[in-house]
Amino acid sequence: MDNYLNSACLRVFVKEGEDYETIKKKLVSFFPFDLGEEKIGISEKTATGFESRKIRIIEVCISKQRHLRKFMGQMLTRLTKEQKELLKRQKQSRLDEELNFFIRFDKDKMCLKGEYFITDSGNCFHLRLSVAAFPAKKDIALAVIDEIFK
Repeated sequence: MDNYLNSACLRVFVKEGEDYETIKKKLVSFFPFDLGEEKIGISEKTATGFESRKIRIIEVCISKQRHLRKFMGQMLTRLTKEQKELLKRQKQSRLDEELNFFIRFDKDKMCLKGEYFITDSGNCFHLRLSVAAFPAKKDIALAVIDEIFK
């Protein structure tokens, strides 16, 4: 899985009343290496949501190929064959003009069962994969996505 991606960013929104520490641990668990040892920062911001409720946004971005390989290797082993097929079927709608590919993982299933489950719900871990396509064209990026999720 060499050089299929330029970067990966995973983020999650933690609403008031949710277990911040558990959700943060689950976000970190997506990465099969120690973020501190690898000097990868965890970005945290606060925003205001509906009815002036505070929302904390936690995000981790990686761009080194060795990190991307390990991250994607773990993710691909945790996805079912059906989920990979779903991603390939929906690849057109998940890829934007900047060649970012988006996947949402159900936050409840991840927090309660440690399960990677693709969802369309907003209550999720948001993953943005920057696809490395040369030349940078959508049809080439779509072929790369097929190769990633084969």
